[in-house]
Amino acid sequence: MTTISKAAWKYGYRSGLEIKIAEQLKSAGRDVIYEQEKIHYVWPERKSKYTPDFKIVTASGGYFYVETKGRWLTKDRQMHLHLKHQHPDIEIRFVFSSDQKLYKGSKTTYSKWCEKHGFRYAFKTIPDEWLLE
Repeated sequence: MTTISKAAWKYGYRSGLEIKIAEQLKSAGRDVIYEQEKIHYVWPERKSKYTPDFKIVTASGGYFYVETKGRWLTKDRQMHLHLKHQHPDIEIRFVFSSDQKLYKGSKTTYSKWCEKHGFRYAFKTIPDEWLLE
C-alpha cells in the first residue's frame, strides 16, 4: 500500500481524487460504478487489461468512462492511445487533479495532450454537463 493513501484504501478507492469524484456522483444522484469492468487491449507484443475508474451511464442508456489522474506517466498516456486505437467505440474522459506539464521541461500540459489526441478532460471534478448527458 505504498502508492495508495490509507484514507482512500479505507473507503475502497486508490486516491483522494477518486473519493471526491465518488462523492460528487452520489451528490448528483448518480450511481457510483467504480472499477467494475475490464477492457481488454493489446499492448504491442502482449495482451493487457485496463480497469477504468468510473463508468457513467447517460440518460439515453449509453455510457462513458472517467479516469482520475494525479500523476499521468508516459506508460499511462501510451496505454490510453492503444485503447483509443483498438476500441474507438469506447469513450474515456479524464479528471485531473491539476493541469501539469507532462514531465519536467515539457512545454505540453495534460490538457494540451488531451486536445491533441481527442480526449475530453476536466480538473478536480466531473463537469455538470457530463452528468447531464
